[in-house]
Amino acid sequence: MMEQHKLSKGQFQVAGTGFLSLLSLVGIIFYGLPFFYDFWVTDFGWSRATVTSGNAVGKIIVGPLFGFFAGWFIDRFGPRRLMLTGIMLGGIALIGLSMMTTLWHFYLFYVFNALGYMFGGPLPNQVLVSRWFTKSRGKAMGIIYLGIGVGGMLVPQIAKALNTHFGWQNSLAVLGILMVSISFPMAWFVKDNPAQAETDSIRPLAKVPIRNILKGWPFYLLLIGSMCSIGAVAGTSQNLKLFLSIDLHYSQQEAANVLSIVLGSSIIGRLLMGWLADRVAKKYVMMLIYALVALAIPMLYFAETTGVIYIFAFLFGVALGGDYMIIPLMAAELFGVKVMGRVMGLVITADGLAEAFAPMLAGWLRDQSGSYANGFAALIGLAIIGTLAVSFLPSNQK
Repeated sequence: MMEQHKLSKGQFQVAGTGFLSLLSLVGIIFYGLPFFYDFWVTDFGWSRATVTSGNAVGKIIVGPLFGFFAGWFIDRFGPRRLMLTGIMLGGIALIGLSMMTTLWHFYLFYVFNALGYMFGGPLPNQVLVSRWFTKSRGKAMGIIYLGIGVGGMLVPQIAKALNTHFGWQNSLAVLGILMVSISFPMAWFVKDNPAQAETDSIRPLAKVPIRNILKGWPFYLLLIGSMCSIGAVAGTSQNLKLFLSIDLHYSQQEAANVLSIVLGSSIIGRLLMGWLADRVAKKYVMMLIYALVALAIPMLYFAETTGVIYIFAFLFGVALGGDYMIIPLMAAELFGVKVMGRVMGLVITADGLAEAFAPMLAGWLRDQSGSYANGFAALIGLAIIGTLAVSFLPSNQK
């Protein structure tokens, strides 16, 4: 039996695979694409609601059709094959967006983007880590989610440099090739399941049929809490570049620096929250993260005050770092790893809808009023509701 602090070769492979795939499919794609929103507004004459709607359309089509299927497939056949498919679809999405000329191209390749995220992003990696780790699951989840922070921190600077020399179209194509090159090789060699000798005392936390889980209120509290907080985080992060570059007239370099601080500080958040999740009831860690989201967003009302935007970027980044990571940890504690693919397939589908609509809502409110004040207020309200929902979850650890 492995000691908690001693990892096997297979566990290192799982951690490396998760780190690189999340760096690519979330760090580069999800947090990289908003860097190009202002170019699409100026070049195509699209509104803020339009440029933030691609994510919504993709998630609306993909989530309900493929969310539960992806979870069932992972529980039945393992995450590796689905992950490889998702990586390729994500690369196609970026390369396709680099060549788009019309709105239907935009929506088509955002569907590919959503498929890549569903098949190759958090869902298969969360299940993979949960299968290979038990006692150190929080730490392992924190490590793989560092990939999002690293990718999201680097991509604004890389995209800015590429755009300066080659234009935004070629920049997107290069990023698409880069993300496949980074993530595909490790995912090819990783194993779906550990041999018993390679686990850190792995065993199922529960053997509960999925139908029984859907009858209980903890599932719906987790669903509401995660949807609201993810919506608040996504609504803020997806509109941040537009707010900085168009509303506050930041230069491309200044805006890139703020975005890099957000994703850089998310690394601290992932490490800190992963460490806490192995030591404190995950419910309270989740509440802390969601409260930080609710506290950070109001600082954007004072963004023109010197230094405030950087304080916001740090606090919001710490919260962002823990937000996505804590959900599968809470789900594993509540329901066990045997049904985690199906549970997280449903949760990620619902979270994806919130992640899609909240940015569009904030952008639409900005288009209607000429200010982000109402949009930020709506996002703050979501974060508060999410915190309250999580507060009613059971706090005992299994």
